[in-house]
Amino acid sequence: MKWLSRTVAIVLLVSVCIGLQSGARARASSWWTPPLGNQPWQWELSHPLRLSNGKDMGTNDKLPNGAHAPDPVIYDIDGIINPKSTVTALHAQGKHVVCYIEVGAAGDYYSASDEGISTTYYSQLRSAGEFGKKVPGYPEYYLNIQSPGTVSIIESMIAKQCAAKGFDAVETDIDEEYADAGTGFALTKAAQEGYMTTLANYMHGLGLGWWIKNPDDTGDSYATDMFPLADAVLTEQCNQYATCGALSAYVAHKAVFNAEYRGRTSSFCPQDDIRGFNGARFNVNLAGTRKPCR
Repeated sequence: MKWLSRTVAIVLLVSVCIGLQSGARARASSWWTPPLGNQPWQWELSHPLRLSNGKDMGTNDKLPNGAHAPDPVIYDIDGIINPKSTVTALHAQGKHVVCYIEVGAAGDYYSASDEGISTTYYSQLRSAGEFGKKVPGYPEYYLNIQSPGTVSIIESMIAKQCAAKGFDAVETDIDEEYADAGTGFALTKAAQEGYMTTLANYMHGLGLGWWIKNPDDTGDSYATDMFPLADAVLTEQCNQYATCGALSAYVAHKAVFNAEYRGRTSSFCPQDDIRGFNGARFNVNLAGTRKPCR
């Protein structure tokens, strides 16, 4: 996503990161993991969360039977455009907050001001030569996840945008890019698992949980392989694409959050409820509209 003179930037960022990491690891012997059972959640990424807006907060939503839906207890929001004050305010309401970031691709979506740094992460990754091919349908580029430079920059982002703002966990988007043959890199499942193991251990060291994203899309054992490290799953359209079964290792063991974009809630909520998934219908822009299953 988004980054001074390259040498100066890396030195400063690594220094900040080391300070954050060492301080956090001194006190982080555990991290929050969402419990099983019904966990009402809101996923809003299109703009900074508006705490006084009922649509953004998901406080005016209806269940499939027309009853008023329980208010969300978990908010998954963009870690860069949302300030620490928003996380603090949600915590004051007794909510848990998840930090959305991209770890397998980068888009020029944010300004240096948004990120609170002199040069965007996107620019740093581009200058470091970490870009592969363009992500189909998006103004983003796949990242070289086998490069120590990519790891360093992404860890810096996690430290500054997620840990320093007080988030409880991180949702890592595009964390299964090896399944796309068009990344521009010769990636394997082992390479992806090595990269995500490094990042998951780093997040845990900072006292952050890890929400794996769409591990059911790969058609192999990736979801099951990463089960020991993942603290929750966020999957998209697993009912629509008949991939929910790939998450069987998580059922009754770890919380699964499923977002569907098509069809009525009546077409997927019964299956999600049986599996114990926290299912909801969202609009594809993730602009606040949601129709939760329970």
